[in-house]
Amino acid sequence: MRFYVVDAFTGNAFSGNPASVVLVDGDFPADGWLQAVAAEFRHAETAFVRPCGERVWELRWFTPIVEIELCGHATLATAHVLGGENTFRTRGGVLRARTSSPGWVELDFPADPTEPVEPPAELRAALGGAEVVAAGRGRYDLLVQVASAEQVRRLRPDTEVLGRMPYRGVLVTAADGSPDGVVSRCFYPAVGTPEDPAAGSAHCTIGGWWFERLGVEELAARQLSARGGALRVARRGDRIGLTGQAVTTMRGELVR
Repeated sequence: MRFYVVDAFTGNAFSGNPASVVLVDGDFPADGWLQAVAAEFRHAETAFVRPCGERVWELRWFTPIVEIELCGHATLATAHVLGGENTFRTRGGVLRARTSSPGWVELDFPADPTEPVEPPAELRAALGGAEVVAAGRGRYDLLVQVASAEQVRRLRPDTEVLGRMPYRGVLVTAADGSPDGVVSRCFYPAVGTPEDPAAGSAHCTIGGWWFERLGVEELAARQLSARGGALRVARRGDRIGLTGQAVTTMRGELVR
């Protein structure tokens, strides 16, 4: 089986969010083997994709410790490897992708609106000195708005505490002061990724939060992790458009 390592949501190698993409012929191998491969790569997610029609694929994602329902950056990485227009059947629904120009990919994902929640006391403590403005719960993650982009940048959370909360991840976000700009950092210790360098599916939640608050239909989103990342996020009815770049850094073959 061929594999690729792709840095997603960046135009520069060795930045953004690395994902492994494994091309599978025929049926998927046993789940235990897929999980072992993901644990070996130790990227935030490893994507396994197999053909099931003309430009239609079955797509699955594994963190180092568990299979998940939805992942943006590893879908972008997969679409980058395949090229052209593709439809993915996944546990999180039907997703579509299109290579718009060399190195650029457009994704069509489901929107994930939030419901307001009271930030738990342990959350405020886990985020240290960050000033929590508001919080909302989406399908998978807890979104936390803090007072400034600089607080997002300087955040040193207690990921052990975050990992015990009943969410896939905790998304910390703020406006950056421009008319359409937002920043975030995304933490997923509960599924084996203390911090995701550049998360795509998180912006299905982040987008809905900021479209209303900024009064815009499209956002320029940056992630302030050590590796960084950037994408455009657009409202399309009950769907979200995610657009970003990707760079292939490695390729090879898996030995079974």
